[in-house]
Amino acid sequence: MKKYLIIGLILVVLGALVIVPMMKNTAPVEDDEIPAVFAFNDNLATKWDETIQLEIKINNDDISKLELIYNDSIFKTWNNPKGKIVIPFNAGYYGLGTRDVQLLSTMKDGSTFIDNRMVRVLSDIIPEIWIAEIVSSFPHSTTSFTQGLEFNEGLLYEGTGQRGQSMVAQVNLTTGETIKKMGLDGTYFGEGITILGDKLYQLTWQEQKCFVYNKSTLQIEKDMPYIGEGWGLCNDGTSLIMSNGSERITFRNPKTFEIERTIEVYTHQGAVTNLNELEYIDGFIYANVWMTNKVAIIDPLNGKVLAELDATTLVNAGKGNGDVLNGIAQDPKSKKLYMTGKNWMKLFEVKIKKPNA
Repeated sequence: MKKYLIIGLILVVLGALVIVPMMKNTAPVEDDEIPAVFAFNDNLATKWDETIQLEIKINNDDISKLELIYNDSIFKTWNNPKGKIVIPFNAGYYGLGTRDVQLLSTMKDGSTFIDNRMVRVLSDIIPEIWIAEIVSSFPHSTTSFTQGLEFNEGLLYEGTGQRGQSMVAQVNLTTGETIKKMGLDGTYFGEGITILGDKLYQLTWQEQKCFVYNKSTLQIEKDMPYIGEGWGLCNDGTSLIMSNGSERITFRNPKTFEIERTIEVYTHQGAVTNLNELEYIDGFIYANVWMTNKVAIIDPLNGKVLAELDATTLVNAGKGNGDVLNGIAQDPKSKKLYMTGKNWMKLFEVKIKKPNA
């Protein structure tokens, strides 16, 4: 206990050293003491492409300049503002997700005050409910903790997890037997895979490395670093598309793994987190939602969830003593869709039943 008490005291002192300088010229706690404040309380929820009337209250006539800052960009500036300001505001300018909005007041004496709030932009679409129906089933190794599933040139590839058991493999669809495999060192926990060109890419969970394999030989050629966790991986033919267990999906350069852009995945109700294994199908991202029987169908341009695929039938028929639903692959040639789960005894060809179809 003594050790933890000492550590706690050190953290408090360090925290004070960091916080005190930042408190200079910032707003007092009470709204009526801040020169300019937002009229809404706490946080604001709005929808994609919805224009709302944003109200600002001026509490002090000594403001020389007032700036509305949204997502680190200055949206509007007023000189010597007074009274109440009402302006149209479209928070969806930067897309779906949670954004920071601030009022920065610069006083005539040069001091500054900030009123800071959060804006949450929801989707304007209520997702359709699709149903996964079983067409046929195939054996699946119950020792395979499936993290990624991929078809390429008629061959089925599978990436698995768990330290000491992680690998990538070519798998015989009909028998479930491994044709060729390459295991990872026991310090690595394998995650999602995808194939782009002649390279196979495999994420690691917490080791912050993406391994790059020769697709044919399954020999590791290099690895590329990233920050944070790795969960699911797919590609759109140009960029690698990666999930990290949150609602965020990043598009990355396949040569450098640098982030090109990011989307946040939302429904009309809120963020969809725990995005896991990914597959890019007909222009949309299919994402397993970890710990559920659902797959989110996502617009890659903006993060809107267009539909939710219910795979409960597959879980009931194939899970056995295995773990959660995880693993989606479409054969580009036949356009057939396949799904399985971690340590499941079966892999399924499925068809999707849509409303009014």
